Amino acid sequence: MPTDAFPAGFIGLGRMGLPMARRLLGAGFAVHVASRSPGPVQALAREGAQPASTPAQVAQRADIVCTCLPDETATEAVYFSPDGLLAHARAGQGLVECSTISPRLARHLEAAARERGAWFVDAPVSGGVERAADGTLAIMAGGDPGALRVVRQALEAFGTVHHVGGPGQGCVVKLANQLLVGVHTAGATEAFVLARESGASVSQVLEVLSGAWAASTMLERTGPLVASGEYGSRAPVRLLAKDLALVAQASADVGVSLPLAQATLGVFQRAMAAGLGETDIAAVATLLGPGR
Repeated sequence: MPTDAFPAGFIGLGRMGLPMARRLLGAGFAVHVASRSPGPVQALAREGAQPASTPAQVAQRADIVCTCLPDETATEAVYFSPDGLLAHARAGQGLVECSTISPRLARHLEAAARERGAWFVDAPVSGGVERAADGTLAIMAGGDPGALRVVRQALEAFGTVHHVGGPGQGCVVKLANQLLVGVHTAGATEAFVLARESGASVSQVLEVLSGAWAASTMLERTGPLVASGEYGSRAPVRLLAKDLALVAQASADVGVSLPLAQATLGVFQRAMAAGLGETDIAAVATLLGPGR
């Protein structure tokens, strides 16, 4: 546990960021927070965090700053704006990007931080809101070993840290994860819809397949949602569609063809066009069936 209330910052208090910032508080850090929405900032202030109005304020107060933002536009604004982190970064400070961004942008951020004498680690996470809350996320960290030493204690408040290589490599591994999340979800919805329309019980199919070669985390989370028809918004379509677009960009950058990735991106783009952006990713099942 940090001694003398080590100052850490967290910017971006959305679905994942809010419970992650709470994990820092629980680990004994003095936490400074900022977000576009005032509600989560106020909630954490009541729990002992110190509110800030700009990324610059967080950078000025904290020795380690974590960010968890919805897309690359938000990441670029938080890091590169005049009131952003990089303009106010200092030598020895640790900056950690937990969002899903492209390896290209992560390497750009690392180079810009290095120019200021700061350390940067791309550390996207996986596991969903529940695992963010209980501190069991999988953390894919890319960066210099020295940078990871600076920020590791903060990252360990979130879950298990895997150092997967140099700058940008955390994002590479996260995009590989998101590719499989998309493919597995699309495949699971097709399997369950095929079974349902053929007269089988979705619940029974899930029970059987969970012990067969087809078993996967996405199969197990998708089955109950398809069976109930109540999808909610736990993992919104818009976020996975964004991540799959990043997969397409990354594959183009390294010159590889990923036909399953392209097909799956098309599935989730169709879901966006159908107005499912805020609905859980399993709702792509509603695009299937007779006459679709």
